[in-house]
Amino acid sequence: MPQIHALPGDIAGLQPDLLRVARHLTGNADQAQDLTQDVLVKLWQKMSRGDPIDNLRAYAMTTLRNTFRQHLRNRLPGSELEENMLTAPPDAFACLALQEIAEAIGKLPADQARLIRLVAAGETSPAELARITGVPTGTVMSRLARARGQLRTEMGLSKTAPVAELI
Repeated sequence: MPQIHALPGDIAGLQPDLLRVARHLTGNADQAQDLTQDVLVKLWQKMSRGDPIDNLRAYAMTTLRNTFRQHLRNRLPGSELEENMLTAPPDAFACLALQEIAEAIGKLPADQARLIRLVAAGETSPAELARITGVPTGTVMSRLARARGQLRTEMGLSKTAPVAELI
């Protein structure tokens, strides 16, 4: 049986963050509570099966977004939206994704974070990055590779996920 990397207390500790994001997604406190409980149950079930979760927070947030999308898809076809049926604004997922990537970049070592920010701002030439930072091109490339690897881990992506999925 695989080793469980997360403990039940870790799941309970995620509840306030999950609830905050769920409220943002649903715009309704009751729906947010239901959504959060659904996600906590899914996490508990996964752990009970012995499935490892290496990055519990990233996995929980991804599960929350996916569960919310599933709830939206499961709405009855043809049912009309009423004013009291608030949903997340169209750019909510993009805003949350940007917030998550910004937090993940903030956890990187300063030299790696600076390079990632320069790349995100549009500077992609390793030679130019080396000139700006004053380090050799090879060092720039290795720092970027380590930073991207850490960001994939923080964001709950596979090690082979394309860099484009980070942003």
